[in-house]
Amino acid sequence: MTAREVLALMKQNLGSPWNESTYRDVFHAGNPDIEVKGIATTFMATLDLIQRAHAAGLNMVISHETTYWNDRDDTNGLTADAVYQFKTDYCLKNGMVVLRLHDHAHSHQPDFIMAGLVRALGWTASEGPGPRVYSFPKTTLGVMAADLKKRMGARAFRVVGDPKATVSMASVAMGYGMGRFSPGVDLIVGGEQPEADTALDLSSYVLDAAFFGMNKSQIILGHNISEEQGMEDAAIWLRTFVKEVPVQFVRSGEPYWSPGNG
Repeated sequence: MTAREVLALMKQNLGSPWNESTYRDVFHAGNPDIEVKGIATTFMATLDLIQRAHAAGLNMVISHETTYWNDRDDTNGLTADAVYQFKTDYCLKNGMVVLRLHDHAHSHQPDFIMAGLVRALGWTASEGPGPRVYSFPKTTLGVMAADLKKRMGARAFRVVGDPKATVSMASVAMGYGMGRFSPGVDLIVGGEQPEADTALDLSSYVLDAAFFGMNKSQIILGHNISEEQGMEDAAIWLRTFVKEVPVQFVRSGEPYWSPGNG
């Protein structure tokens, strides 16, 4: 089975139409006509991840995010870069191929990435104020943050609000997204959040609301931490129709660290 044939099976088993005009969900490195010996699903096809997959005998990497450091994997202006050259040559010389699965990971029902995040959080959907709102036993923000840090394997996510504030219902988003406050929601959780100059500077709002005495809190997980778990769900899906070779979820790893947590 070639990597190109694996992609054909993915298209057949997605359960919804494949967007053939996508610039994301295509091969970005290596030769798609190589024989696949094993598949690694991951969040990002870093050089470290590619080498670890190779060492494990997994020569096809299916990555949610980019290989060459920008959304389109546009390599114009990179051809003389030593890192680009080494990464490209490594894939070709070692029979590694990288396919991105971004748009169709999200279009699958359920969304692999959101399902993986909610599973990792261990929360249940609420019948309350809206979609992607989840409830959990009442606790404090400090206890919740410490639990999520351990549960998600995070080293550097950020928390805004009073550690003693009570929380029991969260609005959740992922990646570039951030939850939104609505009635009953006392905690918003997401992947990334600019501190200023957005439509609503949520971190600044939470800071002021907490100082004002309102029970509002925020946890910023990071893009990787909020989306990586979903690629394990993608691996489980792949195993339902790729029987000839092993399929493993391999963490690319959080890019950030804080002193004392490296």
